Amino acid sequence: MNENEAFCRPLWELNCIWDNLTPAQKEEVSEAAEIVHYEKNDAIRCEGDASKHIWMLLSGKVRIYKDGVGQRQIIRVLKPFDLFGYRAAIADEPYGSSASAFEPSTLYRIDSQLFRRLIQENGAFCYAMMQTMARDLKHSEIQTVNLTQKHIRGRLAESILHLISQYGYEEDGSTIAMLISREDLAHMSNMITSNAIRTLSQFAQEGLLAIDGKRIRILNAPALQKISRLG
Repeated sequence: MNENEAFCRPLWELNCIWDNLTPAQKEEVSEAAEIVHYEKNDAIRCEGDASKHIWMLLSGKVRIYKDGVGQRQIIRVLKPFDLFGYRAAIADEPYGSSASAFEPSTLYRIDSQLFRRLIQENGAFCYAMMQTMARDLKHSEIQTVNLTQKHIRGRLAESILHLISQYGYEEDGSTIAMLISREDLAHMSNMITSNAIRTLSQFAQEGLLAIDGKRIRILNAPALQKISRLG
C-alpha cells in the first residue's frame, strides 16, 4: 500500500484496534484525527512533555528512545500503522521517552483526552489497548534481558534481526528495507558506535552480511539467529 492509499482509508482499516469503536466513535475519531508530517530526524515528542496526543504512523519509520548519560538508547522502532504515545496518555502523565523520524514520515495525531474518553466508554476498545500494552511489555522484558545479558555480538545480531522482523526485505529478498546509520544501530544495541562498526565489519568478514553504506544485505540469517540466541 502506498502513502496516498493509506491516507484515503479510515483508521480501522489500517489498524484493527480502531475497529472496536462504535460507528459514532469512529466518526468522531475520523473528524478529530490530524495528519502531520515530519522530516528526517525531526522530533515528534520529547521526554518530559505533557502527553497531549497519541500517534499512529502512516508512512515512514520512527524511533522511540531515551537519552542517558552520554548514550542514547533506542527502545523501539516503529513500522506503518503502529500506535505510540498511548501509555503516557492512559496514565495522564508526561511522556517517558522521546520520538523522532528515521526518515520523512507521516502520522495521524489524536488528542489524548478523546483517546482516554474512548477507553472509558468502550470496554472492547479498552481491552484491545490492554492487549497492545501487554505485548509491548513483553517486548520490553525481552529487550532488557538481551541488552544486559548478551555480549556485543549477540546484541548487534538481535538488533539486525529485529529490523528484519519490523521492516522486512527489499525486492531482492535479502536487503533490509531500512536505511540505518551505524550510530542508530549502536543505540539499538546498547553499545558505542565504534563497537557497532567493528562488530558489523566482523559479521561482513564472516560472510553473514554485506554492507553498502546504510544498507545491510543478509547473507546468512541462520548464523545471525544462532549468534543472537547464544548471546
